[in-house]
Parts: sequence; structure tokens; C-alpha cells
Amino acid sequence: MSKILAIVNQKGGVGKTTTAVNLSAYLAQLGKQVLLVDIDPQANATSGLGVDQKALKVGVYEALIGEQELSKVLKRTIQTGLKIAPATISLAGAGVEMVAMDNREFRLAQILGDLKDDFDYIIIDGPPSLGLLTINSLVAADEVLIPIQSEYYALEGLSQLLETISLVQNNLKPSLGIMGAIITMFDKRNRLSSSVMNELYQYFPNRIFRSVIPRSVRLAEAPSYGRSILHYDPKSKGGRAYQGLAREIISLEK
Repeated sequence: MSKILAIVNQKGGVGKTTTAVNLSAYLAQLGKQVLLVDIDPQANATSGLGVDQKALKVGVYEALIGEQELSKVLKRTIQTGLKIAPATISLAGAGVEMVAMDNREFRLAQILGDLKDDFDYIIIDGPPSLGLLTINSLVAADEVLIPIQSEYYALEGLSQLLETISLVQNNLKPSLGIMGAIITMFDKRNRLSSSVMNELYQYFPNRIFRSVIPRSVRLAEAPSYGRSILHYDPKSKGGRAYQGLAREIISLEK
């Protein structure tokens, strides 16, 4: 049974795409068939897996507006078992163009429906905003993963995100669940990080993953080489943390 996970946080710079790329790579390494769907117009997940978005003629945008089947835009990656539905610059206008479409909040869910049986996990990397593309991510998903940076302003905007998720649950997708929050960019030398972490545990009791993603130069460097941390430096702290996260998520199947 395939599971669709939306990785969402409207606050930028929280490790959302880093989590989408590296979680996808490690799930595939652990034997799962994985599709990473990049619907962030910045296309960082696309370039982070070595796909040159400028050279692409079609991507997720064309599938969303009905010009192309999603299966025809998928690209292989160097990781066996991992494919990507890439983003192109055209996505920047999709939110506006989709406003006039019928069932505009369900476009992504509809195009993913045809592929669901081909993958164990479909990971959606949404944009850092709460617009129509993010709503499409939430409606298409079975569950939401929320990366949260362990810093002072981490909880700012979190209530807004949870409110949006609640609106989607009440009006568009009653079965949408919150799988949990992932603490990112954690620096154990920083006392503030620890206090934010404690606050998050109160906010999300039983929904914080044990795997904590550290602040890491190696994680930050990997995308510039078009690599996940699995293929850049798997023995680094960041690599071990994302492998642990992938194992935790797979363990939830049981």
C-alpha cells in the first residue's frame, strides 16, 4: 500500500527540501520504491538530485494543468528505486493559472492517483508558502511531515500551518493525518536549541521523531553537487540522521 507524504512548512529555510531529498534517498536505499514530487517553483529538490531544470522541456507543471501525463515527466536518479517528478520555472505561475480550474485543490491528487500503485512512498516537497500549490500537496497526501528548525522563532507560524491543515481536514481531505514533526538544524552546543526542542515536545506530544537532524556543513554542501547526503557523505552525522529517520518512518508501517 503506497503512502503519500507532504513535507510542508511555509517558513523558508527550515530544511524542508533537504529533508525531502535525503529522506527519499534513504527510503529507496532501504529497498522502497520512491517518487519525489517537486512542486516548489524554486526547484531545489530537482537540482539537489542532479536534474538540470533549465534543460527540461516538461515537468510537474505540465502534468498539473493537463498538458502531459505525470508518468511521462518522471526522471531517474542515481539512487536505484528513486525517481523524481521535477519542477521547472513554469511552476511559478501555476498557482495563478489553477485558480480558474475545476477542482483546483485536487489537481495533484488526481495526477498522483494513476501512479500510486507504482511506489511505496510518494514524497511531496511543497513550496515555502500557504498558497494553492501547498493546498494541493495537503489534499494529495495521506499524512504531513513538518520540519521545524530548532531556533527561537521556530514556533512562529506553526499555529498558522496547523490551522491550514485543520481547514484542509475539515473541508477537503478529512482523512489527512499529521505523521509528526522533524527537528532540523539542531546544534547541541546551543542551549536555545534544547529549550526550543523541549517546547516542541509539548506542542507535539508523541509526534516528534527521535531522529534529530543536526546543523551540518556536509548536508548544506551536498545539493551543490547534485547529490543527496547518501551519495555525498553517508557517514556524516547528517547522513546517519536521515537514515535513522527513514528507518523510523518505515517502522510506522508495522
